[in-house]
Amino acid sequence: MQNLFTIGEMAKLHNITMKSLRYYDEIGLLKPIQTTSNGYRYYSTEQFEQLNTIQYLKKLGFSLKEIKAHFDHRDIDGFLDLLEKQKKLTEQKINELERVNRRFQNRINDIKLARERTELGVVKIVEMKERKVVRLMGKIGSEPELEVSLRQLENLANMNSSIFIGGVGLTVELNDTKDNMFDKYNSIFILIEEEDIQSPLVATFDKGTYASIYYRGDHRDSFQYYNILLDYIKTNALNVTGDFIERTIIDHYISKNKEDYFTEIQIQVTY
Repeated sequence: MQNLFTIGEMAKLHNITMKSLRYYDEIGLLKPIQTTSNGYRYYSTEQFEQLNTIQYLKKLGFSLKEIKAHFDHRDIDGFLDLLEKQKKLTEQKINELERVNRRFQNRINDIKLARERTELGVVKIVEMKERKVVRLMGKIGSEPELEVSLRQLENLANMNSSIFIGGVGLTVELNDTKDNMFDKYNSIFILIEEEDIQSPLVATFDKGTYASIYYRGDHRDSFQYYNILLDYIKTNALNVTGDFIERTIIDHYISKNKEDYFTEIQIQVTY
């Protein structure tokens, strides 16, 4: 038959499966130009461009339902609407990927800083920019309570898809540290990079001067470093603002080698 192609030939020419072509026939998206009494399907070169358009629109992210609606009506305004809709969806995906990429980069920077930091157990005065967090207030006194609180925070802030490794921290009230209760946390928080996150749990750690100390270890090793910070604050007659902020950047979820663990404790101070 001149200018006719079997379903197998059509599939091979267009790098598509025969199953897909049969389905397109079933839903009326691309029907064979001829079907014999034996059920053999034949296509013509006149249908090549239609199939190319279907594959092109699929790659752009259109559903088969949307593609079929376009072929059923075939008007330029409808096609423009389709493209504009998909363009907006693509821009949303790009923005989300950019946010995810920033989270990855921030975690990479944290871990590289931790591996390169050599001056440990020494208080440094640093200037910090304002940091946005989602923060859940509540007493936390054990590892199980920490994990439960983190899950609650993620769910309440609707942040299930975020990358938290290295971005999770805890806070301790100054009065508790004076009573040597360094593991009596009063909140858990997640650093956030998104500017548009909407949640009643959004809070900030203020811009300003902070006394900061790094050490190799995790929450269980913190007591001695709180004491170093408290001694420094007392010796230098500093005034304390807010809570202690404790963030373990490298822990057992990242490395099984405890020598790699890395934590920072800081608190805002004024002279």
